[in-house]
Amino acid sequence: MPATDSTQPGMTWLIFALMTVFSWGLYGVFLHTGQLSMADPVNGRYKAFLFVGIAYLLTAVVGPALILSANGASWSFPAKGMLWSLMAGIVGALGAFCVLLAFGAKGLPSVVMSIVFAGAPIVNAIVALAIHPPAGGFSTLRWQFVVGILLAALGGCLVTLYKPGAPAPKKAVTEVVQTESIKK
Repeated sequence: MPATDSTQPGMTWLIFALMTVFSWGLYGVFLHTGQLSMADPVNGRYKAFLFVGIAYLLTAVVGPALILSANGASWSFPAKGMLWSLMAGIVGALGAFCVLLAFGAKGLPSVVMSIVFAGAPIVNAIVALAIHPPAGGFSTLRWQFVVGILLAALGGCLVTLYKPGAPAPKKAVTEVVQTESIKK
């Protein structure tokens, strides 16, 4: 991807945002599948989360450390930046853990993740406005922004109320083999 001048407007940010949407859209389904694939109804979610942590170590610790090193970056970190970044990591990891707990409480990925991804932008908008209020005050918020927040809430409610039924139970291997041999 070509380097862009950060002072010029462009659409590179949108590509990265859509890549995040795609990645996080897969996250819940992959995590639930990993939990079930651990074949441990009691501790499977914790085993899956352990591997999420390993993935974070590889992706979020080793990767940036290599990039910082390759760029010859300064290794000084302001306390305020470290604190906010650490809090971001904690709430991110806590959210991932709570997703697993929701799955363990019989939440379906299609519903749990839809609620998460409908609710998270609402929380983000409210907290971002509280921390970084608009220059002209809250009265400058466009009505489309407010309607978007309300639609996100409505979407989360509709997904919850009209969720799909549980997946069909998988047939046992012996049952499938017996059925196939009867057909022959």
